[in-house]
Formats: sequence, structure tokens, C-alpha cells
Amino acid sequence: MKKWSFLVLTMTALLLLSACSGSDTQEKEAGKNNNEDIQQEDTSEKTNEGKKQYPQPYQALQPSEDAKPLKKKLSKKERKNMPEAQADGADNPERSVPAGQMLVKGARDQTDGPLKNNRLVAFYGHPNSENMGILGEMEPEAMMKKLKKQTQAYSDADPERPAIPTIELITTVAQRDPGPNGKYYRMTPKEDIEKYAKLAEKHNALLLLDIQLGTDSVMNQVKLIEKWLKLPYVHLAIDTEFSVEEGEIPGEDLGQVDGQEVQKAVKYLSRIVEENNLPDKIVLVHQFTDGVLTNKDAIQPTDNVEVALNFDGWGASRDKQILYRKFVLNDTSQYGGFKTFYNKDKPVLKPMDVVKLDPAPAVINYQ
Repeated sequence: MKKWSFLVLTMTALLLLSACSGSDTQEKEAGKNNNEDIQQEDTSEKTNEGKKQYPQPYQALQPSEDAKPLKKKLSKKERKNMPEAQADGADNPERSVPAGQMLVKGARDQTDGPLKNNRLVAFYGHPNSENMGILGEMEPEAMMKKLKKQTQAYSDADPERPAIPTIELITTVAQRDPGPNGKYYRMTPKEDIEKYAKLAEKHNALLLLDIQLGTDSVMNQVKLIEKWLKLPYVHLAIDTEFSVEEGEIPGEDLGQVDGQEVQKAVKYLSRIVEENNLPDKIVLVHQFTDGVLTNKDAIQPTDNVEVALNFDGWGASRDKQILYRKFVLNDTSQYGGFKTFYNKDKPVLKPMDVVKLDPAPAVINYQ
């Protein structure tokens, strides 16, 4: 049996979510995505190329008047206080990119997506479980108030890249039992997905729909939520560690996703954007240890889909900064993400510390 790394996720609490027990029929309903698209008012205009240009389906929080631009180079004191592997690089005494730059060295962004000029600050979880993140700990409006406060802190830390409040909602929840579908996951009730989609729209926020996989495939689960992915402000996140083989159990056996399977989702989402004249999208891929994501070179952005590899472990902040470098700077094709655990990271890094990582995270999510 495969073993979890020393940065064991709190995710094991995810796997017994009885509150989702009434949601099995939602899989069929969500699968009827071709006939049940959520209707949106068409306020767009066509360009000469025929692609509609939507008004921004989100509102970044503008920095405070006294916010100061992030310095491109760190001071000697700042470098001294950072882990050697993060401040100096494993083989290079200099940063790979200037402080604040979110694209990894040599990467380009051909999209008009949210990450090109902004970063995302997300709260992660499931509304029916306090053990799965902030979404289950707070009422929606109170959660949004706290999320905006946290987002504002990042706009102030790096005013050149105003941050966008984002909800990361788990939409398929890995289980320890096979369940009625035999795939070791349960679908989040449609009513909950709708509620948080409307909440994001109301607050000019973005919504990341997070899929855990059980023994199901990435593409099957993407199609389950396709109707919501056709909303202009909705994007995709993939939790890799819960994708197990037949005969394995999520949470007991460490899962694994091949980058080629992720790339199928990237291309599928790209086609959704093109065929439905949607604003450009994001695919966020979670990773907390080596084994959960293989063949990462296969994961590449397109002209209308941005890609971010999110470091997703908890523990000592010094270790997290070093592992961020290992899993993001050295492995991602475009952008990086950094996950923070309010109750488990020691200490919890401040926004100013996070935006100085190399490269600067384009997505910061909190659990």
C-alpha cells in the first residue's frame, strides 16, 4: 500500500461526507449538460475574428491608496530570512524571475484570462463539512466577507496584480466506500453548486469547481460539471491524490493522475470556450507530493486556457517554501499556486511572504 508523505493533507476527513448522500441522482442531471445550460444574458460583442468579448465576469479588488509596489529584488535581510533553496535557488544564486512575476521563466500567456494581470485568492471546501475547509465553517455571506478581506491583503501586498476573490467548491467528493455508482465518490448536490455559482456571480467573484476522482476518470467528471463550466466566471480544479485504481481506496491508497489525462481536460475546456464564445478559462491542478501527478510535461496551456500547478501540502512554512520550488518552479509549464492551511501551517505565511516566492503564485487558496 502506498504511503502518504510527511506533509499529509487534512483531506482524509473528506472521504466520509454523509451530507452528500442525497445527491447520487445529480450525476445524471449534471451529465445532461448539452440540454441544461444555465442561461446568461448575452451582453457581449463580436470581434472581427468572430469571438465574443465579454465584460470581465469578475472584479479584482483594487489596492489601497497607501499600497506600495513590490520591489523587483529582495533585500539582503529578506533573502537571509528565506530558506536557502527558495531565496537562492538550488544551483543559481539569483531568482529565476523578478520578485512578483507570476509566469515561470520562459513561459508565455496567449490568453486574455484572469491570471494574465491578476491573481486569484480562493477559499476551499464543501458546504456540508466543517472538516473540508472554510466553505463548511461559515455561512456564505460571512465567508465572502472574510474572503474579500483576505483578497484585499494580496492586492495591497502586490498592487500591480490586483487579486480576485474566488470560491473553490468541491463538486465530486472522494469516499471510502464505492457508493451507488461504484466509483468511490459522491456528487455534490446540484442545489449547492447552484447556490455557490449565484454567490460568486453576486459578488463579482470567480468559482473554481474542484473534482476529486475516486476510480472515475478526469474527463467523466469534467462532463458532469460541464453545464457550470459554460458560465463565464467558472473554472476547473483537479485534486489528483484521490484518483485511485480499481481495488484501491481513496484516503488509504495514494492516488495518481497522468498529465495526459489533465491535458485532455485542458483541451476540452478550450473547445468549450471556443464553441460557446466564452471568456478564457483556468485549469488548476493540485499536487502535494511527487507521486500524485506524473508526466507533467504533457500539461500545457492553450490560446484560451491558462494552467496553474498548485502546491497543496501543509506543515512547517519553511518546508512548504522549499517544496513549492520543487513542485512549481521546476515542474509547471505556466503558473504556480500555493495552498495555505489556517490551522495547520506553522507559521501561516503572510501575503507579503507569499507573493515573494519564486515565481510569485498566481493562485493562493486557503483551507
